[in-house]
Amino acid sequence: MEYVYASLLIHQAGKEVTEESLKKVLEAAGIQVDDIRVKATVAALKNVNIDEVLKSATAAPVAPVVAAPQAKPEEAAKQPEKKEEPKEEEKEEEEAAEGLGALFG
Repeated sequence: MEYVYASLLIHQAGKEVTEESLKKVLEAAGIQVDDIRVKATVAALKNVNIDEVLKSATAAPVAPVVAAPQAKPEEAAKQPEKKEEPKEEEKEEEEAAEGLGALFG
């Protein structure tokens, strides 16, 4: 991911994303550079219009994060604890484990 971030930083600075510039940014950030990943990143971005990609990426709606209301300590003490039923996947995993136990038991 840091290779993509470095490429975006270079692009934002108005420079061309080259192997040399990408290596310099990564090294300046203290990241050990992998030459193969540098070449792959530069090759992948060669025919990409980064401005267009960024425009389409920022056009996606973002859902707001809403915090769940917290119960007061007095109310939490009054409420009985709810036991959760195991999900269907968990039941299947337990059944499979029991079957394997019979093979080696």
